[in-house]
Amino acid sequence: MRLRALLENDALGLRLLGGEDELDRTVRGVMTTDLKDPSRYLSGGELVLTGLAWLHGPGDAEPFVRILASTGVAALAVGEAELGDIPDDLVEACSRHRLPLFAVNESVAFATITEHVVRQVSGERAGDLAAVVDRHRRLMTSGPAGGGPEVVLDLLGSDLDLRAWVLSPTGRRIAGAGEPLEPGLAASLAGEHLAATRTGRRGPHRVGVAGTTYSLFPIRNTGRGTPPPSRDVRETVLSDWLLAVEADAGDWPAARLDLLQGVTQLIAVERDRRDAARTVRRRLAQEVLELVQTGAAPAEIAARLRVAAPVLLPGLGTAPHWQVVVARVEWEQEPGQNGVDSGPVAQSLLEEILIDPAAAGADSADRIAVAHSGDEAIALVPLAASPLPDSEDDLPPVALGLHADALLAAVRAPLSAGLADDGRLTLGVSAAVHSAEGLRGALEEARHARRVAAARPGRVCAAGHHELASHVLLLPFVPDDVRRAFTARLLDPLRDYDRRHRAELIPTLEAFLDCDGSWTRCATRLHLHVNTLRYRVGRIEQLTGRDLSRLEDKLDFFLALRMS
Repeated sequence: MRLRALLENDALGLRLLGGEDELDRTVRGVMTTDLKDPSRYLSGGELVLTGLAWLHGPGDAEPFVRILASTGVAALAVGEAELGDIPDDLVEACSRHRLPLFAVNESVAFATITEHVVRQVSGERAGDLAAVVDRHRRLMTSGPAGGGPEVVLDLLGSDLDLRAWVLSPTGRRIAGAGEPLEPGLAASLAGEHLAATRTGRRGPHRVGVAGTTYSLFPIRNTGRGTPPPSRDVRETVLSDWLLAVEADAGDWPAARLDLLQGVTQLIAVERDRRDAARTVRRRLAQEVLELVQTGAAPAEIAARLRVAAPVLLPGLGTAPHWQVVVARVEWEQEPGQNGVDSGPVAQSLLEEILIDPAAAGADSADRIAVAHSGDEAIALVPLAASPLPDSEDDLPPVALGLHADALLAAVRAPLSAGLADDGRLTLGVSAAVHSAEGLRGALEEARHARRVAAARPGRVCAAGHHELASHVLLLPFVPDDVRRAFTARLLDPLRDYDRRHRAELIPTLEAFLDCDGSWTRCATRLHLHVNTLRYRVGRIEQLTGRDLSRLEDKLDFFLALRMS
């Protein structure tokens, strides 16, 4: 917007006092001030409005105008309501510094001028950015030279003063302009987005976190297209990216909302490009998986791994060690409802979970090969090559590889929101192996670990290979009717007694076994006198006919509690 356009608008009540040759200056904003030195709040191109409260004497005008001119403001507009005529020394100072000067009629409020300038500047910025986005879209769709989503987010920041980030469903930062989001905040925004998406509400979703409002826009894969209303949202909720904007879109005009929707479509092109780049890795994983599952000769599997290693870890001189991770996403199904194809969902989600978050979304970090077989996703994870020592205790951290709990620690909250009350994610991790012969065992180990995780409560669960040498490996495979009968015979008498007398026999039994039968430690933990504890244990033995001094009876109680 030009200064000339402001002068020609009679409703604004502006009268030119000097600077006619400068009326083609561009106005980029507006600021009202009565400070002697407002320079810290100016960035250039503003129309400065003032009521002259800072003017106390003839010497005040020159430094004030000099400061405005040095910061590159577009013009100065002075209200006539307080002093009437504008002081001559102010007019002269503006003339010396070639700063256009307007008088504002006392009948016109500064708010009227401010609202007009903001409305015009915002509209022009949106139009300019739309044109830039359109040009950038053509660049990106013609090849990788467009610069990726970072360029578009930079434009949002510079042209519309909008801070924005592209996040994955787990809250991982894929792109962003300026300061990165704190990881906890990013995960919280991702969880809010997934929860809102599961309810079927249309975006953008507006959420408040720590006093700041964010607007969350879904980013759909253009390769899949926009899902029709009849399509099950569970097919995409755990894989679609989101655009988080630090602003409240609730009062945005339709033009700005359309612009942001265009930005999400532009970013979706980059998402499709990254998905396409995974094609080779997925095919390698599928080929290795098929060889392992069909019992191919180790030499044939090893040859395929030698092909895979340079693709997954460029520049690596020797074949790395490998780990296998198995994941499964399961959805409850209502009668008459079509089932969700969970294999691709689990594949996309497992790829996301296994990306190193420290790489901030860089393609170089996305080297995990993930295939899917039926409802199961299977990842072949390369680890840095180093000699495996005789004892696992001596393994360096990089050779130990992935740990089940660590994989899900940062993503459990957002994924639980996306799974809502009808979905589950279970994950199993094998030990590291260093040869083709070990892959088949690693695959079975990861599958067993996933079944152990599936026997646990919760929407997002994982188990590792180290848990397979324990009783927890056996419990998930006990038939349900046997589990119910076993636990009922041992624990129902105690539950009934607790219900009638509030005696807390079950918590006492759990604590007693956890303390390895130590009377002193158990009494201390429960804040009881030892005699009170002995009375409770005696009541447990009386009600069940068991003797807690015998190892066999302790073991039965322990297993019953674990299976209940």
